[in-house]
Amino acid sequence: MAPGKVLIEQLQPADPRIVNIYQPYYREGTKRSILPRALSLYQNRSLEGARQIEGGESVPFVATWTVSMLPSDQSNCRMQFDNHGEQLIYEVKIENHVFVDFLIELIINYKRYHIVDFSKGFYRKLLRMDE
Repeated sequence: MAPGKVLIEQLQPADPRIVNIYQPYYREGTKRSILPRALSLYQNRSLEGARQIEGGESVPFVATWTVSMLPSDQSNCRMQFDNHGEQLIYEVKIENHVFVDFLIELIINYKRYHIVDFSKGFYRKLLRMDE
């Protein structure tokens, strides 16, 4: 079983009051429909997965983050990769509604490919390539 698989498949929708606070940030129907589960994942504060490397082996990771219920607050997100015993750690501050959007993308991609991994956009933000 892939890391994080049971967690994503067993996610229950978040409290509708919390979902309502975040809904204005997501206009697209698909994202709105996944938002309750993405917020549930957000409230879990962590996720295990594997970064897919083109032409190479996947690199396992553990992502952890702080939680605040306001969309405009910032979360501290920490990614710890285990590359054949070498620990690589990255941290980034990111607005909650942006991070939840990345979690929505993660869930969408999981449903398509059965892989627990963040999008390229998330990694650009993590590595500060957009600055």
